[in-house]
Amino acid sequence: MLPKADASTAPPITRSGTAADLAADLAERLTRQIGRDPGGRVIVGLTGAPGSGKSTAARELTGLLAEAGALAGEVPMDGFHMSNAVLDELGRHGRKGAPDTFDVGGYLVTLDRVRRGEEVLAPVYRRDLHEPVAAGTRVSGGGVVVTEGNYLALGEGGWQAARERIDLLIMLVVGREELAARLVARHMSFGRDRVAAAHWVRVVDLPNAALVEASAPRCDELWTCAPSSHRNR
Repeated sequence: MLPKADASTAPPITRSGTAADLAADLAERLTRQIGRDPGGRVIVGLTGAPGSGKSTAARELTGLLAEAGALAGEVPMDGFHMSNAVLDELGRHGRKGAPDTFDVGGYLVTLDRVRRGEEVLAPVYRRDLHEPVAAGTRVSGGGVVVTEGNYLALGEGGWQAARERIDLLIMLVVGREELAARLVARHMSFGRDRVAAAHWVRVVDLPNAALVEASAPRCDELWTCAPSSHRNR
């Protein structure tokens, strides 16, 4: 496995460029690593604020790793969203997406199984349904396992244990103005009008973004990606 940085003593490495170029560089590094240990697994995490481009980078990375025969699978953090029914029961539906609206324990158990080399069926989040769906993705064999989500570097609420299970953790960094524009556009694409979208971004997304950004020192690398489409996640 890749050596894990000690966030308390080693500052993150900063890289900049397009998401495609950064993902290509990482894919090359990981493919070389896997080549030295063909049966092993490396868990790579992509984190950052909502709208920072994590999903775009993850798609680039997994595609390149799959082409190289170095991908074992994906474990998306969003698959561990609590269902809408559970959020209603707990009174948290109005904050859906906040750190305490996920099944953190289930996510950690899944990462443990991945680290043990097991074949794993992990849940995914269906944005058309606005619900998690069980057994939506499969991890099998040796190679890189990519996990992506907002709170992988968080140091509280149970999330701190995720950092311990991830071999290489990368945070995507985006300026606040660009981030807000992306998020408003995203919510409008889901059917909210501009006023409602801006309200959700101000009340839910940007406070979550500040929380995520504060955890940057716990990461191994910080990526500053060139601004692109507002469709980034």
